[in-house]
Amino acid sequence: MKKNIIQPNTLMLAPLAGYSDLPFREVVKKFGADITVSEMISVHALAFKNKKTIKMIEKSPLENPFALQIAGNDFGIIQKAVEFLNEFKNEIQILDLNCGCPAPKVSSHGSGSSLLKDLNKLVKILQLLRETSVFPYLSVKVRLGFDKKIPLEIANALNDSPIDYVVVHGRTKSDGYKKDKIDYDSIRLIKQNIQHPLIANGEITSPQIAKKVQELTGAEGVMIGRAAIEKPWIFTQIKNNLEESIELRKQVALEHFDRTISFRGDYGAIMFRKNLHAYSKGLKGASDFRNKVNAITNPALMREEIFNFFTHSSFET
Repeated sequence: MKKNIIQPNTLMLAPLAGYSDLPFREVVKKFGADITVSEMISVHALAFKNKKTIKMIEKSPLENPFALQIAGNDFGIIQKAVEFLNEFKNEIQILDLNCGCPAPKVSSHGSGSSLLKDLNKLVKILQLLRETSVFPYLSVKVRLGFDKKIPLEIANALNDSPIDYVVVHGRTKSDGYKKDKIDYDSIRLIKQNIQHPLIANGEITSPQIAKKVQELTGAEGVMIGRAAIEKPWIFTQIKNNLEESIELRKQVALEHFDRTISFRGDYGAIMFRKNLHAYSKGLKGASDFRNKVNAITNPALMREEIFNFFTHSSFET
């Protein structure tokens, strides 16, 4: 009998397009994330073995358990994609279906949050994944609905599915990422009516909010997304009250940068600019620093700039 993958107070890193690559997931894993999730991957790209996509499947030795998130709605393509993924059975522990992405390029083609308009199909896809996949665990990430909230319908549908847990983002597809639309009460309603463990997601930006959301919803844990880009150490803050410092930011930025270059080569310096924008937020001289790194392509020069900035900067007051 397999053990429960979700333990009390589980902390998860969200799948973040453009951010949740191996180097970043490795950083948050070191800071106490219990489960990391890949960037969302199209089943079409997997079915046709796209080279760039295969790079996205790679995981760090630190990532255990590791969830791979897929998006799609065509049964034949999904099956072909999962049969390919089965070759990575020693790498992946959890297969996760995205039913929450609001991006038009995903939802307008019937995938992501669009599946919330056809819960019967959603359940059939999950059943296909369970039948085809060799991975021990199956999960799904949903929103509260497409253009209206349907928490009870979602709970009832997922009770008929072979998942091990569900992640619920507290907005509908139409709500996008509007802060005032977050609805933890509807997450609680799903939790009260579902037989599977539930992870709450959305606007969890501090240890205080993480605690409040778990208490309010009754969720077994929380998933953190955008807040972790700026502060990968938020997981340790939640668990052990880690105190933030500029020295901590400097150490994390340099380690994350070095890992990115070793994983991606020199082009990693360009890709890392967006991370430096996040790490420098709230520090004196951040604007000038961002302008400088935006013009640098050489990894050695960029590393020197990172070291100098975080060594001499201070928090804005």
